Amino acid sequence: MSQEVIEAILEKGRIYEVGGVIRDRMLGIPEADHDRDYLVTGIPYVDIVRILNPYGNVSLVGRSFGVIKFTQFFSGQPVTFDISLPRTEHSTGTGHKDFEVCYDPSLSIEDDLVRRDFTVNAMAWELEKDELVDPLGGCIDLDARQLRMVYPDSFLDDPLRMLRAIQFAARFEFTIEEKTFDAICNNAHLIETVSLERIAEELNKLLTLAEKPSLGFRLMESTGLLKYVLPDLQRCVGVAQPGGYHKYDVFEHILFTIDACPPKLSLRWAAVFHDINKPQAKRIVGEGATFYGHEAQGARTARRVLKRLRYSHDFISEVSILVERHMFTTDVSPKGLRRLVKRVGVPLIFDLLDLRRADVVAQGMGGITDDVDQFEKDIHEELDRKPPFSLHDLAVDGKDIMRWFDLKPGRSVGKILDHLLDRVLDYPNYNTVEKLREIASEFYRSQLDNLNNTSDKGKNV
Repeated sequence: MSQEVIEAILEKGRIYEVGGVIRDRMLGIPEADHDRDYLVTGIPYVDIVRILNPYGNVSLVGRSFGVIKFTQFFSGQPVTFDISLPRTEHSTGTGHKDFEVCYDPSLSIEDDLVRRDFTVNAMAWELEKDELVDPLGGCIDLDARQLRMVYPDSFLDDPLRMLRAIQFAARFEFTIEEKTFDAICNNAHLIETVSLERIAEELNKLLTLAEKPSLGFRLMESTGLLKYVLPDLQRCVGVAQPGGYHKYDVFEHILFTIDACPPKLSLRWAAVFHDINKPQAKRIVGEGATFYGHEAQGARTARRVLKRLRYSHDFISEVSILVERHMFTTDVSPKGLRRLVKRVGVPLIFDLLDLRRADVVAQGMGGITDDVDQFEKDIHEELDRKPPFSLHDLAVDGKDIMRWFDLKPGRSVGKILDHLLDRVLDYPNYNTVEKLREIASEFYRSQLDNLNNTSDKGKNV
């Protein structure tokens, strides 16, 4: 926020920086202007709007919460800040989606800070005096690298804070103070009252912002949250993997796999699910065990769980493909390589390789991934040759098929195109109009009866 805006506010009241930026600054984490939130005391809401209007764009979409969205331009780029009044609040309604908010410009900064979740987030920076406001000892807890709830009923007021504690503890590698830990254990069941969208948001942060998300999942298990948030993962705890291929049980192996993956959300979710159905697929064979079909079962579990958590269809598709194909072999011919790329898709194929590398590392047996590295080189070389991997890559399209065989739009056209793609995956040099017409004619004649049953019109060629 520009200095002239700050000075205009200070003529009538006080202004503070609040939120995670104070915590991160004290931890030495780089900050950005767009991360900054402000709180103003001593000025009514309508008067703050009047002060801000000459200096930028004001939006009142958060008025019911005492929040103003204020946008200024810096070097031609818009930056939006949240400017709020001090308030008290507690969550209400089904899923703890709604909050009863009472904002009052006469409340002190200390009154506002005591409603927050953890002491390390209940600090402010007074801009006029250029000094820290820390009524709850957040700075002390930062130095001790621990999370402490602000007040005893914190998790009753908003049970999502339990999952936020897990996320923060993993992200900053903090411990959870004893009474706070006990309160999570005692109230873990209340997480079921929280909306699934809010739960997913915290899981996203855990999976992408923590260097080792495993720390969070272990805390979820030890506090009892895991059986409510991800019961399928809870069932993996203590499930041994005999046979000499794995050092860890299924749960620990999954956690190590998550950590070993790059921090891409779909990839780390795929790591969560890649072996999640091993408990159901486990069969003891001699001194070892098999887990046949666990990848297909895991893909189904991924679709079910992620749908429940309200992820998008495209995101669910990405994760389930990675899970279902994670047992691929690198010992394939060029034809097999192209078929794998086609099944997975070019955008996901390298994520699949990263998942395999993480899977091997997480076995804990010192395995190497030289074969995956070579496979990646082979894929790059194949992609550079630009072979067809989808219907869009064919030298012909549906209009050509309909014209050649006097067909109307329908499943028969799709069947012919699928056959053509299947052939050119094995023989990329067949991808010419002349050769594809020859192949299509042969297929049409051999499948004439079936194709006529799925089309309104057709004739012999």
